[in-house]
Amino acid sequence: MSIDKVREYLKRFGRDKDIIELEQSSATVQLAALALGVEPQRIAKTLTFKAQDGVIMIVAAGDAKVDNKKFKSFFGQKAKMLTPQETLDATGHAVGGVCPFGIENKIVKIYLDNSLKRFETIYPACGSGNSAIKLTPSELEVLAQTNNWIDVCTY
Repeated sequence: MSIDKVREYLKRFGRDKDIIELEQSSATVQLAALALGVEPQRIAKTLTFKAQDGVIMIVAAGDAKVDNKKFKSFFGQKAKMLTPQETLDATGHAVGGVCPFGIENKIVKIYLDNSLKRFETIYPACGSGNSAIKLTPSELEVLAQTNNWIDVCTY
């Protein structure tokens, strides 16, 4: 899914004009933080994992790391990340622009990690390696259309 498709998706919520398109890359946490002028931990990174019955997508704070013990306890399996091609195939977003917006593939289950709740505002990508949107954690919950808050990361 491209930034245009994310824009179309966010239009339903009246948030399409809030997408920030950057001149420089925001494809990694560090690059996004530099481009946006914010602390790296406020970048909402999106991680994708293989699941027994589909794909697990976790949006977490930029400084968070998946805790394998917590992941296995919650999901009942080891954390195994998707390859870049598997991520693109499952989400429609290329690595560097992966976000929880407009995911039409029903095998993708979206989760938001509690590490995001530390911040008043966070910045997830919007479908490209040079885009973001400023949101509160509650706004992210609404726009991602999930209320699956979990605790599987450490920071």
